[in-house]
Amino acid sequence: MTQAVRTTPRTARPDMTARQAIVAACVAMTAIVLLDLVDGRLDLLYSVGFVLIAVTPPMAVGVRNLFPTGVLPPVLFIVSLLLVCLFEPSAIRVEGMASDAGTFARLIAATLDHGMTLFAGCGLALVIIALRILTDEPRSRRP
Repeated sequence: MTQAVRTTPRTARPDMTARQAIVAACVAMTAIVLLDLVDGRLDLLYSVGFVLIAVTPPMAVGVRNLFPTGVLPPVLFIVSLLLVCLFEPSAIRVEGMASDAGTFARLIAATLDHGMTLFAGCGLALVIIALRILTDEPRSRRP
């Protein structure tokens, strides 16, 4: 009995569907927000966690499933901030914002306050998507 051994190494292939990646990102973002709200305020953990969560789904799915992962970061950012504004409005502390500001005003203030986080997360996710598309091998060479 002879065994055939593959001599060329295979690169890792993404093994998640877009839906699985989005659900995993939502669960991870929920955990990050809950952990960051322990001290009663959104801080650095929220920002770093969001950027890491935004860049992970484009790396975890196949090239044909990249569109939903490109749309995910801004939606995830706004929804997570909206939920914080609804359930823990005191966690949004922005200099110059009135203490009796409503939900929409807090959402806008939090979005502006964490604007660089949104820019970094979306920008890095789009760069990863572009690199994935540019480095995808043609279908004719796939096994």
